[in-house]
Amino acid sequence: MNHSLLSRLEENFRHFSKGQKKIAAYITENYDKAAFMTAAALGRKVGVSESTVVRFATELGFKGYPQLQKELQQMIKSRLTAVQRLEVSSALIGDSDVINSVLNGDIELIRATAEQTSRKAFSEAIAEIDRARRIYILGVRSSAALASFLAFYFNLVFDSVVLVDTSSASEMFEQMFRIGAGDVCIAISFPRYSKQTVNALRFIADRGAKIVAITDSETSPIAPFADHLLVARSNMASVVDSLTAPLSLINALIAGVTLTRPDEVSENFNALEHIWDEYQVYEKAEDMQDHADR
Repeated sequence: MNHSLLSRLEENFRHFSKGQKKIAAYITENYDKAAFMTAAALGRKVGVSESTVVRFATELGFKGYPQLQKELQQMIKSRLTAVQRLEVSSALIGDSDVINSVLNGDIELIRATAEQTSRKAFSEAIAEIDRARRIYILGVRSSAALASFLAFYFNLVFDSVVLVDTSSASEMFEQMFRIGAGDVCIAISFPRYSKQTVNALRFIADRGAKIVAITDSETSPIAPFADHLLVARSNMASVVDSLTAPLSLINALIAGVTLTRPDEVSENFNALEHIWDEYQVYEKAEDMQDHADR
């Protein structure tokens, strides 16, 4: 548990009212569940009013209960086991419509990301990528899917893109041993954060390359390595964290980069269209119609 929050609970426990002691005890013992409860739900669970829960948060030094809840959520993201995640997601969704719950949650995450993403950091990241000698893209475990998606489109725009294969720790460093000043690494990491990513960024920073970090918060373990930090909100929807908002942010990054070099991108895609047509990479509209008519 977050030491500062645990310390505040311990230091203030004897000064709490009877109801507040119930809240403190429940949070200490069940922080994984409390992090996703509303003030009203937490109050019902321990047998106190919603207003008591809100006052409890302010007495701990938070502006309100949502800020306390946010600190709890950030604290547990890298600590919950898969089993704990399953228990929490079951409690969150319960008997409600799963599709509605998950999709509406994703909508809120995209909205929050759009409102909170620094336009300055975003523009500076695009400029850094645009002038890079080589672009390395790094994502481990679930973040590997995001890294692969980004690399697919960047390869259509840039000449020197390296998607780092993270299946082997030793080979990962072998792929990056030439990285240095003038290069940029786009590192993607979301809970549960991978130590492999942190170790790689320590190496990259020592070599003098610039780092664009795409992660879920300023307290992420990869944030301290970032020259440019892009934050995409990611809350738990099931046994995994939602990567919908991160993917949307990556889409925006791809769009932003292509807009900085429109003539080159247009030329690349014109050439690719001829290749795709010659080697029948994609179904043509007339072929699809022929299939439909049969």
